[in-house]
Amino acid sequence: MKKIILASASPQRKILMKLLHVPFTVRRSLAQEKDVISTTVSDLVKDNALLKAIDIAEKVKEPSIVIGADTVVYAKSRLVIKPKDLKEAKKNLKILMSEPHWVYTGLAVIDTENKTVLVDHDKTKVFMNLLTDEEIDRYHKVVSPMDKAGGFDIEGRGGVFIPRIEGCYFNVVGLPVAKLAQMLKKFGVHVLMLVMMVSLYGCSGLSTNFNTATGQQETTLYSTEREQELGASVAGGMEKELKVLDDPLMNERVDRITQKIAQACDRKELVYISKVVEEKKPEDQPMVNAFALPGGYVYVFKGLLDYIKDDDQLAAVIAHEVAHVTARHSIKRLQASYGSFVAILAALQVNGALAGGISMATTSMFFDYSQQDEMQADALGVKYMKAAGYKPEGMVRMLEALQAYDRKQPVRPKSYGRTHPFVHQRLAAVGQLVGQDLTFRDYVRSTGEQYNVK
Repeated sequence: MKKIILASASPQRKILMKLLHVPFTVRRSLAQEKDVISTTVSDLVKDNALLKAIDIAEKVKEPSIVIGADTVVYAKSRLVIKPKDLKEAKKNLKILMSEPHWVYTGLAVIDTENKTVLVDHDKTKVFMNLLTDEEIDRYHKVVSPMDKAGGFDIEGRGGVFIPRIEGCYFNVVGLPVAKLAQMLKKFGVHVLMLVMMVSLYGCSGLSTNFNTATGQQETTLYSTEREQELGASVAGGMEKELKVLDDPLMNERVDRITQKIAQACDRKELVYISKVVEEKKPEDQPMVNAFALPGGYVYVFKGLLDYIKDDDQLAAVIAHEVAHVTARHSIKRLQASYGSFVAILAALQVNGALAGGISMATTSMFFDYSQQDEMQADALGVKYMKAAGYKPEGMVRMLEALQAYDRKQPVRPKSYGRTHPFVHQRLAAVGQLVGQDLTFRDYVRSTGEQYNVK
C-alpha cells in the first residue's frame, strides 16, 4: 500500500485519522491559505485543502497518497476564523452563540504516482447555548481558543455548551471521517469496515442532538432543513384540500400569538408560519380545532376562532401545536412507521425535494399522536405560554371548552388534527402544572374514568 500522508499538524485530525486504522505519517503544510470567500464557503475550504495537499505532494519523492484538509466556521454571513487574542476569541464565541452556525471542512486527496486528485467537502450545523462573560472567561482559562477554527472544542469542554448538531460530529472536530473513508476507497485504500460503519452512521443523513424541548438525546433522519422541506411539501398538499382564509384580522391575531409563542419555544431556529383555514365545502360542519406540520407550520380553523374568544385560550391551542413541532412528534412517528419508508427515502435525497408532495394517506400519521405526546405537548405548551406572557390557566379553560364542544358532536369521518384523546387526563395533568389543587374531579380524571363529575 502506498504511503499515506496527512498534510496537517492538527492534533485533532491526527487523532481522527487513527480511527481509520491505516498507517499514516504527518507533514505540516506551509501553503498560504485563502481567507476570503470569492464564490462559496464550500469552494473556499476545498481550495485550501487542495493547496495544502499539493504543497506536500510536490515535496514527496516516493509514491504516496496525500490528504489535505481545511476547516472554517461560518456565521452571520461571514467567516469566524481562528482568533488573534482572547478578546477576539470572546467576541467570536458570542457571535456563534447568537444563532446556529455552520462548520465546513474541505478535503483533498492526491495520488502522487498517477496524479489523481479528488476534492470534496462536508458541513455541519452547530447550535450553542448562551454563556455569560464569566462563563466564557472560565472556559478560556482551561481551553485555549487560539488554535481552533471558531475558537471552541466540541470534543472537549466546549461540548458542554453545544446541545445539538446536525451533520457529522467529526467534521466539527476537523476531519469528516466518513467522507474521507469514501474518498480513500476510490484510491484503493479500504479502512476497517467496523470503523467505517460507525462513522457513516454518525455522519450521513442521521443527526444526533440533545432536544431541549424533550430533554433527551435523539437521533433523527431529518436535519432542520429537510424537516422544513418536508413540512412545506405536506403543507402544499394540505392547502389544496382546505380553504386558506384571506382575513387580515383573523390572520393577524393568529400570527401575533404564534410569533410570541415561537420566541418563547425551544426551537427558535425555525420560521413559524401560521394560517387560518376552513373546510372547502360550505355544507361541511365548521371544524373547531388546529394542527401543526413539521418545520413550523401551524393551522387554525376558523371554527375554533369563532368558538374561542379569549387570547389566552387561543395561545394555549397554538402553544400546544408548536410543542408538537419542537418535540418533533410527527417526525418521530414518520421515522417509526414502516409504511413511510418511501417518504423517508425521498426526504434523504441529495436535493431534499419531495416532488409532487406527500400523499394525504401518509400525512395522516402527522396527527396521530400518542397519549404521551399529548401530555408532553400540554406541558411544553404551558411552559411556552408562561414565557410568552399568557396566563397558563387558559390551557385548562381551553381543554374544558373543547371537551364540552366535542361531547355534543357526532363522530367525524375525517379530521385534520382530530380531537385529541384522553382529554380528561390531560385536564388533570394541566391543572397540576398551572398550580391548581388536585380536586376529587381531577382525581377521577387522572384515573382515566370518564364519570360525569360536576
